[in-house]
Amino acid sequence: MTAHLSRPLALTASAAALALLLGACASGEADAADLTPGGDQKDLTIAIHNGWDEGIAASYLWQAILADEGYEVELETADPGIVYTGIAGGDFDVNFDMWLPVTHADYLEKYGDDLEQLGSWYDDARLTIAVNEDSPLVTIADLATQGDVVDNRLVGIEPGAGLTRITKDEVIPTYGLEDLDFVESSTPAMLAELSGAIDADRNIAVTLWRPHWAYDAFPLRDLEDPEGTLGEAENIEMVGRTGFGEDYPELASWLAQFTLTSDELFTLENLMFNENGGDDNEGSAAQWLEENPEFVTTLKAAADKA
Repeated sequence: MTAHLSRPLALTASAAALALLLGACASGEADAADLTPGGDQKDLTIAIHNGWDEGIAASYLWQAILADEGYEVELETADPGIVYTGIAGGDFDVNFDMWLPVTHADYLEKYGDDLEQLGSWYDDARLTIAVNEDSPLVTIADLATQGDVVDNRLVGIEPGAGLTRITKDEVIPTYGLEDLDFVESSTPAMLAELSGAIDADRNIAVTLWRPHWAYDAFPLRDLEDPEGTLGEAENIEMVGRTGFGEDYPELASWLAQFTLTSDELFTLENLMFNENGGDDNEGSAAQWLEENPEFVTTLKAAADKA
């Protein structure tokens, strides 16, 4: 005997089927709404090393680029250790300031299995010990024999920075600077002290790095490092969380072509931190892009050809 659904039951079944269909369509629309036209996830969190100006500049530059492409970008600032722990744990998506092969090598060794290396955008980054241009000090070794010139102080940056670790583990023991007061502070505090010393015509020694706008703002000179404790020129690389390339295929292709020349980086940093005083980084990045209208077009064209 053939079974027949009663009319009320048949209507109920049809309504359920329609609800499932509409739900599937709504889900598909929601999923599509979460993607960019290029198929990337829209939401992106960029992690920035606290006080590292080149990384701040690159991060705000990419925030401006991606905002124009329909991404929703959030910026988070923290010390490098927290940044790489967060990326490895999936709390952040990408960082633009991993210095290799030396400065951040310990983080890559520790978290490398949970990171995706996305390419290098700058290839002449250097760690330095800098002094005022007219300082009598010539080499880092002079800090051991003429430390009184700088009040027996070396002004550093954040405790979690690779530069701080290398200064403590390599520079100080190699050159016998244990009697020097190595001040671990922050990049803004170091720059404030540097500015004050230059204005007062007072000798000072600070941990610094190239590229940095301070070399244009102040008359500085790097101390020679005959023992090579600060390493050779390094690359500044981008690193993402596991699955970054899968979730952001178009962006990953753009990042693979991203580079800044020294002049480009200098003009961006100078605009952001000198002319605008670091008070409007979003506006500074947008202004730089307006003044360099071919930058994004050229980058995208290179990605399309790759």
